[in-house]
Amino acid sequence: MKKQLRFSETMAVGSMLFGLFFGAGNLIFPVFMGQAAGAHIWQAILGFLITGVGIPLLGVAALGMSRSDGLLEMSSHAGKKYGIFFTCLLYLTIGPFFAIPRCASTSFSVGIRPMLDEAQASWVIWVFSLLFFAAVLWFSLRPGKILTWIGKILTPLFLVSLGLLAVTAILNPMGDYKTVTPEAAYVNGAFFRGFLEGYNTMDALAGLAFGIVVVNAIRGLGVSEPEAIAANTLRSGVCGCLLMALIYGLLTIIGAQSRTLYSICADGGEALYLIAHHYFKDAGAIILAVIVTLACLKTAVGLITSCGEAFREMFPKGPSYRQWAIGFCVLSFLIATLGLSAIITYSVPVLMFLYPLAITIILLAFCGRLFKNDRRVYVWTTAFTLAAAVLDFVKALPTGLLPAVVRDFFLGIRAWLPFSNLGLGWICPAALGLCIGLVLHFVCRKDVAQAAKVVE
Repeated sequence: MKKQLRFSETMAVGSMLFGLFFGAGNLIFPVFMGQAAGAHIWQAILGFLITGVGIPLLGVAALGMSRSDGLLEMSSHAGKKYGIFFTCLLYLTIGPFFAIPRCASTSFSVGIRPMLDEAQASWVIWVFSLLFFAAVLWFSLRPGKILTWIGKILTPLFLVSLGLLAVTAILNPMGDYKTVTPEAAYVNGAFFRGFLEGYNTMDALAGLAFGIVVVNAIRGLGVSEPEAIAANTLRSGVCGCLLMALIYGLLTIIGAQSRTLYSICADGGEALYLIAHHYFKDAGAIILAVIVTLACLKTAVGLITSCGEAFREMFPKGPSYRQWAIGFCVLSFLIATLGLSAIITYSVPVLMFLYPLAITIILLAFCGRLFKNDRRVYVWTTAFTLAAAVLDFVKALPTGLLPAVVRDFFLGIRAWLPFSNLGLGWICPAALGLCIGLVLHFVCRKDVAQAAKVVE
């Protein structure tokens, strides 16, 4: 029985995982962070890598080590209803509500929009989005080929295109990033700011969704024992995530270097366009369009595939995978036409709500054997984290969506939480819930043991 993938197979699965992860936000947010962090980029990069690489890797590994058949089973340790709620919200967030539309809108905004005037852009975005999602649907309706499409074709093409820009920029830097004054948010808290910027990639959420895709790919290559699957999942995950970390570092440095010649941009997409044009003139727009479109296309395919499979399994009596895939593509197409800025604005509050819950469920699943996956530990930790996450959700909502009295009430409570000024107010409540759960686990286990001795 096969227990370990060959090196070429491990690299192929790692390439697939990288391809699934590395999409729209992974390109634009590190570049913009570099521009804002300036001389403090290394602290920012370290924080960014924790939430943008480390936690996603733990998510993939946790799914393999917990031997769960997917996110629903893993999150249902905190309760079946909660598992359904969390799984649906997570897949819709990284799927048709935010991440998938962002793939199309980023491709257009970064690669196509700079070459058009306002009148042209208003209708070209519809045509581009239609063609983009037609391609996504074509690939997605062949889920059995995802390892080939993403791992062996789209990802290598993307890496060659991105490598051309990145290597050119590193070998011929615009200037010394150490001379760039950091923006206010990065002067004293660059690490924590980078940590929160990692939320925007949505990769910790995607790690929970893509973990089962990796597990199934490994099974398809002939590995069937749970322990072997877990080991190969971790090995492949490390390969994919190391590549992500390298590219994040390069993009952040390039963004910081660009500040020596240009003022800070409105977003990472605009910064990427300036950088590409600086090095390749008019051809830079074409190179950038290819880079961004390939990056976003492969990620959108992975997301549609994951969402379709997840909803088919959660609702076996409902629509087929094909119907889910078509429906998600249509919905994503309509939302994509709203534009990149609107999508990012409304995704931030949802990410501030979901990320703490995702991080805690990953860590609990990863360490579950230590407390025998006792439901009480999951319930108490999740309940306290959920309460704090609601406060972060309210704080991140655009002004005016809630009555001022309601908003002020929630923000008043939030202000009492340690680290809330850093956007990490959920950490202490989560730790408190964990402690209560562990105490109940060990006390009840001791009571059961004593009762057994009395019976004997």
